[in-house]
Amino acid sequence: MRRVTADTAASLVRSGDTILVGGSGGGHAVPEALMAAVERRFLASGEPRGITSVHPVGLGDGGDLGAGHFAHEGLLKRIVCGTFVNSPKISDLAIANRIEGYTLPQGALSQLTREMAAGRPGLLTKTGLHTFVDPRHGGGRQSRRAAEDLVELVTFRSEELLFYKPFPIDVCFLRGTTADEDGNVTMEQEAIFGEMLSMAQAAKRCGGLVVVQVKRIAERQTLAAKVVKIPGILVDVVVVEPGQRQTYETEYSPSYAGELRVPLSDIPALPLDSRKVIARRAALELFSGAICNLGSGISTGIANVAAEEGVLDAVCLTNEQGLIGGAPASGGEAGASRNYAAMIDQPYQFDFYDGGGLDLAFLSFAEVDREGNVNVSRFGNRIVGPGGFINISQNAKNVVFSGTFAAGKDGDRPKFVNAVEQITFSGSYADERGQRVLYVTERAVFGLSERGVALLEIAPGMDLERDIVGRMGFRPEIAGKLATMDARLFRPEPMTLARDLAARAARAGSPRLKLLDALSAAAE
Repeated sequence: MRRVTADTAASLVRSGDTILVGGSGGGHAVPEALMAAVERRFLASGEPRGITSVHPVGLGDGGDLGAGHFAHEGLLKRIVCGTFVNSPKISDLAIANRIEGYTLPQGALSQLTREMAAGRPGLLTKTGLHTFVDPRHGGGRQSRRAAEDLVELVTFRSEELLFYKPFPIDVCFLRGTTADEDGNVTMEQEAIFGEMLSMAQAAKRCGGLVVVQVKRIAERQTLAAKVVKIPGILVDVVVVEPGQRQTYETEYSPSYAGELRVPLSDIPALPLDSRKVIARRAALELFSGAICNLGSGISTGIANVAAEEGVLDAVCLTNEQGLIGGAPASGGEAGASRNYAAMIDQPYQFDFYDGGGLDLAFLSFAEVDREGNVNVSRFGNRIVGPGGFINISQNAKNVVFSGTFAAGKDGDRPKFVNAVEQITFSGSYADERGQRVLYVTERAVFGLSERGVALLEIAPGMDLERDIVGRMGFRPEIAGKLATMDARLFRPEPMTLARDLAARAARAGSPRLKLLDALSAAAE
């Protein structure tokens, strides 16, 4: 292992190289110093040119950081990642057709790194079928220049599947907290693990160079062997960045690191507005013992609602970055979590999701059409990409999409449209597989039926035609017994959700657990 400066590490990147980058979202384990050094070199010398950047999660602060460092015409040839939402300058380049832009499911890219590490042909999965990632609907392309087929539709044992092709890796940028003199890397202060090990293994399998940014160096043989996340045998170069922040917004949170649990009173209650009303209505779908995912946007507010209502420990909230339990963070900190029970590598979290492990998925929507299709990936002049949305929404038993009823500063742009611009979730495919789907807004609640979107609930005081149907791009099916949304959603005081969950648990429950209770009672 060699220890060098970030600028020296950047000089190892050659024109035309493919760089695999670890980390997540708003600076969570993102090798920021390495990416910034590549940008400095390009601006000073014009090199390297034509690089390809591959990273499963969007990286950036919504401005210049993260993938924003690569957002220069000439420097970046192609980007393949889960989302551009953290780096709008990348979106601008793709919209202007100045780069080859692809957004693929975060889980598929995460799992693909593990397939590449093992030297397998690629990733074979159902994830992405009947969405814009399916080659029949665009193959994940987000710019006209993106001509190569990165995803193939195949038939295996009479079943349609998608095949995600592997990438050649020339350089891999990763991040940890501490490296010893032999290059063994730990991640004790990081907010996520990501897929650092799989990425390092994939890069070595391809003959690539593994560069790891850390906060500090330890003497050899002083790190506890069981906390080493990246073995030194996989590490070529280490860059020490003493000022490394835990996230872009937070220098260091011991709760994000799993060092301590914070009192629930430290998790702020949301102000009473339309977003809280939506998060509260979505939270009414919770039940004791439910294993849930909270997606980005409004859905992250469910953690705040659960904490305020005292039900955080009655359910298991997770996020796709690998955090299980506790209260997933929101806003620019999304991806981190407080008071979690476990942190696992991201590919394994997606294995659990893809295997149907989620009872409830709480996700956002940008557009919904008459067939129940949802778009979160591209609208207007903005490219977002799917992130983990496709893995989560396709495989959860129950899906709750949340969003304001309309968009725009004055709420004058319909979000319920005749046809979505890009299909990130297929309503017909969900109906075919028997998923229960809700669409929650502050004005109304809709469900998915075999005939498409159906109106189920309406907020108190709303006029059906004037305030709901008249502001949609299509007329939904209207439930025969149209319900009124729970009045508690709109009041400032807590909703007594804990009492609801307790009552629901008393009425239902797992037959196997009831049998176990009966056997335990008999044994006593």
